[in-house]
Amino acid sequence: MSTIIRRTPDELMIMREAGRINAMALQAMREAVRPGISTKELDRLAEDVIRKHNAKAAFLGYRPYHVPTAYPATITASINDELVHGIPSEDRVLKEGDIISLDCGTQYNGYIGDSAFTMGVGEISEEAQRLLDVTEAALYAGIDKARAGNETRDISRTIQKYIESRGFGVVREYTGHGVGTEMHAEPQIPNWWPSGRQRARGYRSITLEPGTVFALEPMVSARTPQTKVLSDHWTVVTCDGSLCAHFEHTIAVTPEGPPLILTTV
Repeated sequence: MSTIIRRTPDELMIMREAGRINAMALQAMREAVRPGISTKELDRLAEDVIRKHNAKAAFLGYRPYHVPTAYPATITASINDELVHGIPSEDRVLKEGDIISLDCGTQYNGYIGDSAFTMGVGEISEEAQRLLDVTEAALYAGIDKARAGNETRDISRTIQKYIESRGFGVVREYTGHGVGTEMHAEPQIPNWWPSGRQRARGYRSITLEPGTVFALEPMVSARTPQTKVLSDHWTVVTCDGSLCAHFEHTIAVTPEGPPLILTTV
C-alpha cells in the first residue's frame, strides 16, 4: 500500500506555481478554440506557454506500465465521444458543434500541476451544454467536500449523486488521484462509491489531512458510462458513442475550511 505524502508549505508554494502555469496553458487553448483549428495547434500553444515559464510538459513521454507506448504530446485533446487521452493531430480539426476536453500537466521544479476542462466549439446543442454544466458543477461539489476530517468516499459519493441525479452516467474506470512529484499517486478517488460502508472495487477510503494534494476529475457520459480504449492504446471513448465531459483541478487540503485550488491563474 503506497504512502500518502502530506506536502509542506514550501512544497505547496512550488505546486501552486506549477498549477498556475498549467492554468495559463489551458487558458491559452480556451481562447484559441474555434471551428477550423487543429488539436495539434492547441498542443503547440500549451507547449509554448509551459516552456516560456521554464517548466516541462508532464504528459510528454509519460508511460504507465500497462501502455506499450509513451504519450507523444503536451496535452490530451478529446472530442465528442472521446472521454480522455485523445492524441493531438494536424488531422483532427474542430468543427462547429463539437465539444472538446483539454487536459494538461505541467512539471515545475519537480512538482506537477494537472487540470482539465471541456468546452463547446461555436454553438453546441442544449444536451451538450447541460452535460458540460453538470460535469463542472460536480467537480466543485466534490472540491467542497475535500475538507480535513472528511473521508475520500465523501467526495466520491457527492460527485456520483450530483451527476446521477441529473440523468448522466459516471465513468467507473478512471479516477481522481494524488499529485506531487509523480503524475499519479495515492490517494485514488473514484467518482462513485457504493452505498453503506462497502469499499469500491480496490479503492480505500482515507481520512483527509492538511497537506494532502490530489486531482479531482469527474468524467461523465451523456448516456451509458461504459468505455473502451482505441488501437492507439491511449484514446478512451464511450462504447455507445455518446458525448462525454471531463473537468479537473489539483487541490490541497487545508487545516480549516475548503481546500486550496492549485490550478488557477
